[in-house]
Amino acid sequence: MRRKTAIEKAEAELTAFGLTMPETTSGPGWPPTRALYFRKKMFFVFGDRKEMPGHLTMIMKLPISAEMVQDLYFVQESKGWFRQHNWVIARFGPDDDIAVEIPTLKAWMTQSFCAVAPKKFARLVRGDAP
Repeated sequence: MRRKTAIEKAEAELTAFGLTMPETTSGPGWPPTRALYFRKKMFFVFGDRKEMPGHLTMIMKLPISAEMVQDLYFVQESKGWFRQHNWVIARFGPDDDIAVEIPTLKAWMTQSFCAVAPKKFARLVRGDAP
């Protein structure tokens, strides 16, 4: 049995975390991506058409921090529709220490979920008082 790579472990951990959010499902995105959905609204994408084997691309909506994160080494400049709508693209290769970034990626996933879900679900996920 083959051992999972750090990239595969990270995707599995992030997917499991995303599925703890209310009414979230996983499924295919646009080919060949995998995605997390709130109801039918995509909020987090794994993969990319141009992704090399052993790499992981993640795409998420960050309306609060999209501009602030652009200088991070793993964030690719977003263009066109993605930039206009505050979607951020993070790319990790097999030599990157993705495990160190898991807390950040979970926070970004939460922000992305809150950006697409109704306010009552966003408050629930953030732990805001009603």
